[in-house]
Amino acid sequence: MSQDGTDRVENVVIVGSGPAGWTAALYAARARLDPLVLEGAPSREMIPGGQLMFTTDVENYPGFPEGVTGQELMDRMKAQAVRFDTRVVTDDVVDVDVESRPFVLRSAAGDTYRSHAVILATGARANWLGLENEQRLAQSGGGVSACAVCDGALPAFRDQVLAVVGGGDSAMEEALYLTKFASKVVIIHRRDELRASPIMAERALNHPKVEVAWNTVVTEVLGDEFVSGLRLRDTVSGEEREMEVGGFFLAIGHTPNTAFLQGKVELDDEGYVITPGQWRTETTVPGVFAAGDVMDPYFRQAVTAAGTGCMAALEAERWLAHQEATGAEEPASATASEPV
Repeated sequence: MSQDGTDRVENVVIVGSGPAGWTAALYAARARLDPLVLEGAPSREMIPGGQLMFTTDVENYPGFPEGVTGQELMDRMKAQAVRFDTRVVTDDVVDVDVESRPFVLRSAAGDTYRSHAVILATGARANWLGLENEQRLAQSGGGVSACAVCDGALPAFRDQVLAVVGGGDSAMEEALYLTKFASKVVIIHRRDELRASPIMAERALNHPKVEVAWNTVVTEVLGDEFVSGLRLRDTVSGEEREMEVGGFFLAIGHTPNTAFLQGKVELDDEGYVITPGQWRTETTVPGVFAAGDVMDPYFRQAVTAAGTGCMAALEAERWLAHQEATGAEEPASATASEPV
């Protein structure tokens, strides 16, 4: 039974409330689908609105020439969706029954929702070191970030020594991107060999602005209002030292928020939702769609998340129309329901 105590069956339920979720809600609402958004509940790792809620200045989202804070951008997206009568429930989804028709979603609060279509937009959370000052400065805009492409061009990082922690391809890409703005980029890696592909490692190691601190881990992020340095420990000798930096970027991966989807829809080895069709958002379960970072381990940008949110809503609308037109009791295959 749903939160309002009825056995109502929704046209579409959107799970998640980042750029993908709110864009999907906007398009679904304007298509008269009367969408319901389960936006999630606040926790230590995630809050409604997604990762942009932890970002201060956003300068690369179209339409905001002076920039906008992540919180304001998410508030505006939500308000625009609500303006067209999107309904919002602040709760987490803990289980989805994809065998039932309609689909059945169960929330952490114990409520049950039934829906003909579902859009998964739960995003992915950046992996952090778990240091106290790291989290405080990241949330306050104090020079700690998990996205160099998002934040690296900000004026505060210009001509500074910037540190990137990580050893994979993502860390190399982040470091190379930051060389456009930094005086020097230091890659901090806990081993004596990078995990990155040979070509990416070569590009980073051969760049004149890039240095590597091998066999090194970060034990503390220094700074009050803005990061001023890092306390480091040598993993071989145990020796500790401090390094002055003007920015600290983490590139140790992301974890998609898909634990509740295990065994429900097909996931890749890292837990991202698989959408088999090229330029499509339908999952391996017809009628269940995915948008944003939960299905995108590559771009992970607000604007691309919003784009896939639009795509998912349009696909869901057309899929629902196909079901109504054909009177299908079971969802058609992904290839049987082409856009009209």
